[in-house]
Amino acid sequence: MDAKEQEMRLTRFERDLMAGKDICCLEGEVKAFPKILCKPFLMNYVGLIVCEKGYFCFDVDKKKFTARAGETVFLSEGNNFSIGELSDDLRVSILFYHIDPIREILGSSIVAMYLYTTLTPEPCYVWTSGEESDLARYIALLGRHRKSAQNPFDNHECKLLLLALTYRLCSIYSRRIIEEKNVAGHKIDTFIKLIRLIEKYYMQERGVAFYADKLCLSPKYLSALSKSVCGYTVQELVFRAIIRKSIFWLKNTNKSVQEISDDLNFPNASFFGTFFKKQTGLAPSYYRISAEE
Repeated sequence: MDAKEQEMRLTRFERDLMAGKDICCLEGEVKAFPKILCKPFLMNYVGLIVCEKGYFCFDVDKKKFTARAGETVFLSEGNNFSIGELSDDLRVSILFYHIDPIREILGSSIVAMYLYTTLTPEPCYVWTSGEESDLARYIALLGRHRKSAQNPFDNHECKLLLLALTYRLCSIYSRRIIEEKNVAGHKIDTFIKLIRLIEKYYMQERGVAFYADKLCLSPKYLSALSKSVCGYTVQELVFRAIIRKSIFWLKNTNKSVQEISDDLNFPNASFFGTFFKKQTGLAPSYYRISAEE
């Protein structure tokens, strides 16, 4: 890669960041970072930086970190990020993206990406995941997609690539949590099992007692455990899963409100409408209209 090609990649990345695009990534590896990241940049993205060669130093909320070859930097939303010293032989792949466009498809499994944040004080994580080559390939594919001309299939392909990458990240985070049992031990094992149960049964089962019974725990203890780990009770997690699915159907299908109510096992459409409005502030039909504007 020559200097001109690198400069073009960095310029496109910086332009996309300044425009607040949902996906900001490079078509391939680069030897430097865009200038916008050389001073504090408020992250409203999930960030992924794969260090393929050399090293780089950076600050997150004024705390210093270093990433070396074979390590990946995982950045969460809401922190100030800035680049410091770089090695002469640096090679990195960079991706910043918004979760919201794929949140309704991901369901509760996205919680895994934030569990480690909840349980440890660090504002970011520098890990050797063992999957750096695959992560870099995902970034390169997304970068080529963003550069290509638009056609009717581009947005769907991009969303599926992003979805696949996010599931890979969830897997890495979950594995990391399980490996580091000294952080929270049995509590985290139980919470991960709860999330999987909610993903499987939320369309049929709303009650805490059902999930507590599956895990051989009392409803009170399970809800307290859930609240301590992620900030939500079991019922709140179930309700959030229902709302995500409802929003996905309202925005992406022609299902009627009655059909959605039936599929989610509500007694009737009126009951579903009341529930949806309480959770979102809008009736389902109005939410669909607002989403189309």
